[in-house]
Amino acid sequence: MKIAFYGSSLLSAYWNGAATYYRGILKDLAARGHSITFYEPDAFDRQQHRDIDPPSWARSVVYPADEAGLRAVIAEAADADVVVKASGVGVFDRELLEGVMAHARPDALRIFWDVDAAATLDEMRGDPAHPVRTALPELDLVLTYGGGQPVVSAYREFGAARCVPVYNALDPDTHFPVPPDPRFAADLGLLANRLPDREARVEEFFLRPAAMLADRSFLLGGNGWGDKPMPANVTAVGHVGTGDHNAFNCTPRAVLNVARDSMAQVGFSPATRVFEAAGAGACLITDHWEGIELFLEPDEEVLVARDGKDVAELLAGLTPERAAEIGEAARMRVLAEHSYTLRGAQVDALLRAQLRQVQEAA
Repeated sequence: MKIAFYGSSLLSAYWNGAATYYRGILKDLAARGHSITFYEPDAFDRQQHRDIDPPSWARSVVYPADEAGLRAVIAEAADADVVVKASGVGVFDRELLEGVMAHARPDALRIFWDVDAAATLDEMRGDPAHPVRTALPELDLVLTYGGGQPVVSAYREFGAARCVPVYNALDPDTHFPVPPDPRFAADLGLLANRLPDREARVEEFFLRPAAMLADRSFLLGGNGWGDKPMPANVTAVGHVGTGDHNAFNCTPRAVLNVARDSMAQVGFSPATRVFEAAGAGACLITDHWEGIELFLEPDEEVLVARDGKDVAELLAGLTPERAAEIGEAARMRVLAEHSYTLRGAQVDALLRAQLRQVQEAA
């Protein structure tokens, strides 16, 4: 199939946590014979912070973030068998959704792919004219990268014909164990951009334990933290490119996952960082959210904390041997059950079955 995919960025993970998700799934779909074009705007300095070159498995189109650039890429939707608009492109989201679906052929499959479903649903509840809410009757399929049955049910109530979660996963070709790197030496590491709907949870699950454990070292990677007051034992290193993610995950005794507010509330929403850390064999401590056991087994493959005090206690009692055992168990679990090969097979089957239905009805 010829797939036109309109998303935030395939080439840059800068302020773009969905990048490795897109890469993992689309690379696998390409290996299954699909022809993929990924359209991304030249916005938010992402093109100045690319961490991969245009890949061999997808045609990459970077368009100017203006109306002329928008019109040009919208027109190309007419050439595709499958048209996908992802959430959170960041510029012209409404116009992109309306435009590419209007230009899609009658026999093409129309998909909205939501990489922040909990937030999108909150917006839809408060806005009867929300573009996604308006578009749902014309869409064939909604895919999400998390949320489980609560998100599926909510989308169905808004009128989605079908909604299917396609969870984050591991690409073992890009995330794997590497030797420790002194740049990232710490007792606990956290890789997270500063976002309004995550900051309070970072304060609770990361900065509070740091203040409680003054004799331990804490490492914070990600954009936006430069002016944030922090305990003296926290080192903020700024943006960490994907090429350094393995070293960042492999070096500290443990790494922390902190969900965004909406994802924690809905549950069943493991971030890409969860699988990337597990794939590197890191000992992961995560804030609690419903459904974690579907992906990693608490106390055996992941440590789960309900607040900052839990994080401090878990870290204080964590030996290097115990950390290594948990990290290796997590790595084995995600390799067996949560790879992008498995996610790609899921999406491939969905696309083929759904497209047959659309073409038979056309």
